[in-house]
Amino acid sequence: MDGGDAPTGDEHEGAVASGDARAEQQVAEHGASSSAADAAAAGDGSGRRVLLAAPRGYCAGVDRAVIAVEKALELHGSPVYVRKEIVHNKHVVATLSERGAVFVDETDEVPEGATVVFSAHGVSPAVHASAAERQLKTIDATCPLVTKVHKEAVRFAKDDYDILLVGHDGHEEVEGTAGEAPEHVQLVDGPESVDAVTVRDPEKVVWLSQTTLSVDETMQTVERLRERFPTLQDPPSDDICYATQNRQVAVKKIAPSCDLLIVVGSANSSNSVRLVEVGLQHGARAAHRVDHRGEVDEAWLEGVTTVGVTSGASVPEILVTDLLAWLAERGFGDVEEVRTASEDLLFSLPRELRADLKAAAAMKA
Repeated sequence: MDGGDAPTGDEHEGAVASGDARAEQQVAEHGASSSAADAAAAGDGSGRRVLLAAPRGYCAGVDRAVIAVEKALELHGSPVYVRKEIVHNKHVVATLSERGAVFVDETDEVPEGATVVFSAHGVSPAVHASAAERQLKTIDATCPLVTKVHKEAVRFAKDDYDILLVGHDGHEEVEGTAGEAPEHVQLVDGPESVDAVTVRDPEKVVWLSQTTLSVDETMQTVERLRERFPTLQDPPSDDICYATQNRQVAVKKIAPSCDLLIVVGSANSSNSVRLVEVGLQHGARAAHRVDHRGEVDEAWLEGVTTVGVTSGASVPEILVTDLLAWLAERGFGDVEEVRTASEDLLFSLPRELRADLKAAAAMKA
């Protein structure tokens, strides 16, 4: 997937913004309450059908991280160690484990001098330092969009701002971002946490966010923060990633027409969990998250005419294909894809891995 270096600076931000703008514009043009029916009516509407949301599944950052582990295994052989789950998906982790990846919680579990891959969610400077002390060969598969938030935290801390990080307590991405400037960062876990926030100088406060949050809930939190701190500064660019936003917009479009929404994704996948919430908030009569088709309860289909299907940003398409086949066996064979945006963003592989691949190619030449 190494399609050249990832866009940086304004060029990168423009690519992200344009995808989200296309999605939001289509929702605005067609209307949230009727757009799914208008765009994806199946025949006369009397038969069972599936509305398949698009975009769905793998984003550029996840694709890059998974390929990084696969390439590392090809180059270095088993075992290749991975700190935490490379992405939050049980199927992906199990598949890579079968190929020889060894998942650990911390770098001190990795033998000295071995190869370790850092997950797409990012790590703090303390983790990098720990790896260096153990002379580990590191491959940093942090999503470039997460890296952008890390750099924002460093920049604002350098300017002595109080940084209000909107995110979920305990999430690996939040831990990595906060670790860039722990003395400046304060976690704000939802609107209900705003009242407990304290800052040194209300004139020097900025908010940043975890990239995989619900857009709507994040803005509710920011609005509450701005009520308390009117001069609250926004991040230089949108922190919630393009893929998270695009998948939520797609769900908003199909939800009003869905008797049942099924989101494929793991329980620890923040963006997958958010898709269930977004679906319920925007009109789906019922919504459930499953890791795979085996977790679907057939009783959910009772009285259902329209099933919506989507998947989180760390979910391989094979899991969606399997679910669609399962639904087809139960009379839901009429599938209409409802697309709200097209995604063509690619990230180059981690710098360390590209260097290794280049060296390996030179040795073969």
